[in-house]
Amino acid sequence: MTALTEHIQPGLDVKKIPAALVAAFLLQTAGALFWAGSAADRISVLERTVASEQAAIAQVAVLEEQVREMKEQLSRIEGKLDRMQGAGAKQ
Repeated sequence: MTALTEHIQPGLDVKKIPAALVAAFLLQTAGALFWAGSAADRISVLERTVASEQAAIAQVAVLEEQVREMKEQLSRIEGKLDRMQGAGAKQ
């Protein structure tokens, strides 16, 4: 049994890991965290922009409906005026 354990080497020997490799892993992790933080900031800015644009879109929809109603009212008023002018000309 001891002969077998002498031949098996551990998968990761902490003493043999170069300092440059550890530094590279730490820098890569720090870079990933920095990137994730900046991405989260950009996403929150975009979400606020979309929210404000949604409010503007809702206001435009209300205005479009009001303009449509005004056009219908104007059309009815013009029709009544045309009928009144036509009735006045016949007399």
